[in-house]
Amino acid sequence: MKPKVYVTRKLPSKRAMDLLFKYLDVDLREEEVPPSKEEMIAHLEDKDALLCLLTDRVDAETIRSAPKLKVISTYSVGFDHIDVEEATARGIYVTNTPGVLTEAVADLTWALILAITRRIVEADRCVRTPGCWRIGWAPDFMLGMELNGKTLGVIGLGRIGTAVARRAKGFGMSIIYYDVIRREDLEKELGVKYVPLKELLKEADVVSIHVPLTKETYHMIKEEELRLMKSTAYLVNTARGAVIDTNALVKALKEGWIRGAALDVFEQEPLPADHPLTKLKNVVLVPHIGSATYETRAKMADMAVDNLLSVLAGKRPPNLVNPEVLKIRPLEKVKMIELKE
Repeated sequence: MKPKVYVTRKLPSKRAMDLLFKYLDVDLREEEVPPSKEEMIAHLEDKDALLCLLTDRVDAETIRSAPKLKVISTYSVGFDHIDVEEATARGIYVTNTPGVLTEAVADLTWALILAITRRIVEADRCVRTPGCWRIGWAPDFMLGMELNGKTLGVIGLGRIGTAVARRAKGFGMSIIYYDVIRREDLEKELGVKYVPLKELLKEADVVSIHVPLTKETYHMIKEEELRLMKSTAYLVNTARGAVIDTNALVKALKEGWIRGAALDVFEQEPLPADHPLTKLKNVVLVPHIGSATYETRAKMADMAVDNLLSVLAGKRPPNLVNPEVLKIRPLEKVKMIELKE
């Protein structure tokens, strides 16, 4: 009898889906919208495993309602949608998909930096709007900021922050960073300089955020921090929406504390069409597409399935979020399948 898994959405990888059906009894949800809490609880009652997305809330009550659950594999790097503490206490392995989306998110970060500093979206809209582009060329039309010689401030010099910093070298920018962990190896390799957060905010012409959402980083950038930034500076966020206090950012953009912002993530997703951010010209908004390349999404699917099957095969998964679970429920006690090489 195969172990049972609840998969909340079809994955964009034939290999991943084939492996799931080969080794497991798959309960596959076909709808695109996230399942409700009640639906999650109903489906997990008899399941050994869960493969979920970052839009699926897996809270303590949901976890407690799944007495047979052994592994939660999330198709994402972030895992703030899962109550990891509750899962660990119950001996449930939690895995994620880091690394494979680094380059894709770094690319999008730079697309956003260029879009906001050179007013690409605004310019595109102007070409399409009758009466906006009235003269073929004018000295002061659609002026933006040149990146060469400017300072990039990276908040969080992990995998993605490092990839963003590497790209900045090609634009001739100086790079400063803030992280809770000092990265002296990268300081030498990339020529980046560590500074305290407040100093970074004061000095940087472009601030790019690359930290996970935790209790410590929730509203890390609020009114106090935004007021420290240059009035000519730009804020870019491809990490998690709640790292920034949205209301404070709207105020900063309206009142000109900073020149602009570019966001891939939001405190509320999807962002309502009538949200105050959508009314502002000095902000670029994209719908959480940092990892949205064919290559990356397929790799994430493969990794999520490999993580899940590894646990059920009694092997340490490649990307274990809660290693302390190994002491609570050893891998030999969750083993249910034999993987064929």
